[in-house]
Amino acid sequence: MKMSIIIPAKNEAKSLVTLIPEIQKLLPSAEIVLVNDGSTDDTQLICEELGVNIVNHSYSRGNGAAIKSGAREASGDLFVFMDADGQHRPKDIKHLLKRYHEGYDMVVGARGSDSQASKARHLGNGIYNRVASYMTGQKIVDLTSGFRVVNAEKFKQFLYLLPNGFSYPTTITMAFFRAGFGVSYEPIIAPERIGKSHINLLKDGMRFFLIIFKIGTLYSPMKLFFPASFVFFLTGLFYYIYTFFTDGRFTNMGVLLFSTSIMIFLLGLVSEQITALFYQSRKE
Repeated sequence: MKMSIIIPAKNEAKSLVTLIPEIQKLLPSAEIVLVNDGSTDDTQLICEELGVNIVNHSYSRGNGAAIKSGAREASGDLFVFMDADGQHRPKDIKHLLKRYHEGYDMVVGARGSDSQASKARHLGNGIYNRVASYMTGQKIVDLTSGFRVVNAEKFKQFLYLLPNGFSYPTTITMAFFRAGFGVSYEPIIAPERIGKSHINLLKDGMRFFLIIFKIGTLYSPMKLFFPASFVFFLTGLFYYIYTFFTDGRFTNMGVLLFSTSIMIFLLGLVSEQITALFYQSRKE
């Protein structure tokens, strides 16, 4: 299988000087596609000197947009995605490939506790993983890791879903699980990045949650609608019991709460049917 290594980069020249030669030494037959996302440093010059395939964005469009540009440009049957900041070690690619060839459609490099990350980021990733595992019904070990090996044809099916920002790993992981594709995790250690991070923990953290719920409603609406309906139903039930014993009647507020519960549940059912029809048409 022909392999393409896709690397989105924005002002990562300091890391690329050593990263690309190391990849070329370990995997000389692999196609390297570097997407220069509006860099203002020597990223383009370094890539030209090292002879890699470079895709230039005239301005910064975001990490997800760079991933999509790289996927469209790459010609391989197998995609390897990795960051340009030195946190993903080229020597770990062989471990991901070994797991991939066991029969999976995507293998994600799962960062362990030995990886260099702040406590806030470890905590945030843990929350994301738990929420996403509930939405997909599968255990997700590392939702936000950008280091992964994936079947090119199946990855391209979801290009239309991927956002232009930093949450592309979130979207593609949940989409693969909900589509029934085989996903596995391979433990990796992510060393300290070279240079300054482009991620804003608060701003991009909120975006990650929005993406989780977006994908959840697209592939499993009842995971959101049913709990909301159940909360309104229980609230209405307790309120009815309270008013029955205090006033001896069924109040308008009780009717409103029960009605809202039923409406949310019915919306969830309709959404499930629409989702099933939509996904069936995508397969065809």
